[in-house]
Order: sequence, then structure tokens, then C-alpha cells
Amino acid sequence: MMLMISMLTLLLAGLLALAGLHAGNIRGVRLWALASLCYSLASFITFAGLTSTSSGWLIVLGVVLVMTANGLQLCGIQAFKGERIRWRMPLLIATAALALSIWFTIIDHNADARAITNSLAFALINLLCARALLIRIEQPLRTAYWFTGISFVVMAAAALTRAATIHLVPAGTFAGLYSQIPLVPTRFLFLSLILMCVTFGFILMLNYRLITNMQAIALRDGLTGALNRRSLEEEAIRLQARCTRNGNTLAIMMIDVDHFKLINDHSGHQVGDQVLQRLAAVAQASIRRDDYFARYGGEEFCILLPDTTEEKAEVLADRLREAYAALTMEFGGAVLQSTISIGVADSNHVGLEFSALVTAADQALYHAKQAGRNRVVAHSVLENNVQTQGMVTA
Repeated sequence: MMLMISMLTLLLAGLLALAGLHAGNIRGVRLWALASLCYSLASFITFAGLTSTSSGWLIVLGVVLVMTANGLQLCGIQAFKGERIRWRMPLLIATAALALSIWFTIIDHNADARAITNSLAFALINLLCARALLIRIEQPLRTAYWFTGISFVVMAAAALTRAATIHLVPAGTFAGLYSQIPLVPTRFLFLSLILMCVTFGFILMLNYRLITNMQAIALRDGLTGALNRRSLEEEAIRLQARCTRNGNTLAIMMIDVDHFKLINDHSGHQVGDQVLQRLAAVAQASIRRDDYFARYGGEEFCILLPDTTEEKAEVLADRLREAYAALTMEFGGAVLQSTISIGVADSNHVGLEFSALVTAADQALYHAKQAGRNRVVAHSVLENNVQTQGMVTA
């Protein structure tokens, strides 16, 4: 059974190591691979110690490997969450466990005291791991976090139960590491199964993170980081349903970089790409938290503004236009000033259909460019102008 657990944890270490090579910017995977390797070696050492006549140092080495593995798991969780790795606590606990194991195994042999102190140290690190995982987080990561966190809680509870049992029974009952057969193998099997749950829980966390990252890549424009056209259309459908229910207004901006073809022709496409990136950065810093900014195509961008009228959208658009016009860009020693034109429309004038909103804002954008560029034009102004011209003609 011990050899089987050792080989299985070794295979999990290899699986995590391979996953770490392809996990991109996801941190913590290699630390968990090292943790599984340490658990595998600890299981093998435990098996080797069964037939050893002088197993004191093997016991100490096994304790060091288990505590190191636990500490690597805690640091791996911190790295996975994007936090700064704090090595001090796991190092402190592992060092204390090592010192006490040497004392109670080599110097002043006391199997009960050694088992109690190691169990308490093991429980403490597991509780720290559980605390780092049992947090509020969006689905589906929450399921993986909580599954893994609860597994850590069970391991900590088992370690505390072991410490309490050894403390309460008469001294000398657990005089040997492998006494009380079959209780020790049963405990070993139970802890090994929980350890498997912990490792599989982390694999589940990694899987959900990779899926989330792939979905984010699929929904985002690779150059600017803005939503792409498909994801914008999906958000528009959702916002349309919400506005239909509560009667709120949905506004839209269509944004186009003035003379963008000239920028590409004179300065090159790399400069053109950087201009789009600068515009995206300014736009994302200017919009509100609930607005949706997307690259609609080429040098054209779109912003959906929930619960916003055309008048308010026009104010926001003019603020964005001024912020971008004030931006001085330098490429290869050459200074570039760029401007944008913006067309604005809302559902009060053209309805909630996304295609109608885009068409209306595009018309306003066209007139902004025809009127000299670097300006904001509202669709309702065009309608009023058409109505006024019609009355004059009549």
C-alpha cells in the first residue's frame, strides 16, 4: 500500500511538472509538483523504515519531507492566487518540527512526544492552507478552491485527532512508529486518500484557471485588450434584455481614429498598433466601471453605456476626446499628435436593437468626420437637422 501511494504521488508530481511547463503565467504549479515529489519520497522512506533496524534518521528525514511538502503547498497557493510568497511561516514550522523530531528521535527518544508535536505542526500548516483557499471568489474557481480547502481542513482535523488520541492514551501505547497494527495502516491510507483529494483539488483549480484564461483570450482583442466584436454583441443582448425589463436607457459610442491610414502609411503599422493601444488605455481609464469597451474593427472602437442617455454619453465622449487629443505620443524620436471622432446614440431615439444603435452612432460618426474630425456628434442632432431642413424645404 505504501509503495502504491508512493508511486501514485510520484506520477502526480510528474503530471504537475508537465502542467507547469504549459501553464503559461500561472504561478505555483511547480511548487505543488515539488510538494508531490516530497510526499512520494516520504512514503517510500516510510516503507523503507518498516524493515530498518536503525530508522531514527529515516523518521527525521520523513518528517522533513512531509513538512517541506506542506510548506510548498502553502507557498504554491499564495503564488497561484497572485500573492507574494511568504516563506517565513512554513520555514519556521518546518524548522521547529525538524528540531523536535531530532530531539525526540535521536537525543531523548520519546515516540509519543514526537508524534504529538509533528501532528500539531502538520495540522497548523494545513489550516493555513485551508484559510488561504476558503475565500469568496467567483465561480467556477470557488468550487475548486473550497473542495481543496475542505480537504486541507480534513487533514488538519485528522492530525489534531491523532495528537489528542496519543496524548489521552496511557504513555507507551504508541511506543513504536508502526505499533497498533492495523490502526496505523488505516490512518496512513486515510491520510493518503485525503492527500490525493488535495492534489486533485489543485489540479481542478489549475484546470478552471486555464479555462478562464482561454475564455478571456477568446473574448478579448489581442492587440488592445478590449472586448472583441463577438463578446460586445453578446453583452449587448444581455443589456438589451435588462433595459427592456427595467425601462432604462442604453447609449452607445462609436469611435474612430482620425487619419489612421496616414499614420500607417507615414509611420508604419507598428506605430499604428501602438496608437490603437494608447487609445484603448485612455478609453479604459475614462469609462465607468459598468461600461463595455470593445474594438469593433480596424481603428474603430465601440463603448456600450448602460443606464445612460445620449446627453450624458455625449459629455463622456467629449471628455474622452479631449483626453486623447491631449496625449503626446513619441515613436523613434518623432512626436505624434492624434485625434478621434465620436458618434453617439441612445435607445430613446433609435430603440434597443444593437444593430440600430450601431447604425445610428455610425451615422453620427460619419458626420463628425465630415464636419472636420476631432469632435463628438449626437445622432439626435442629425435627426433634428433633417427635420429642420425638411420644414424649410416645405
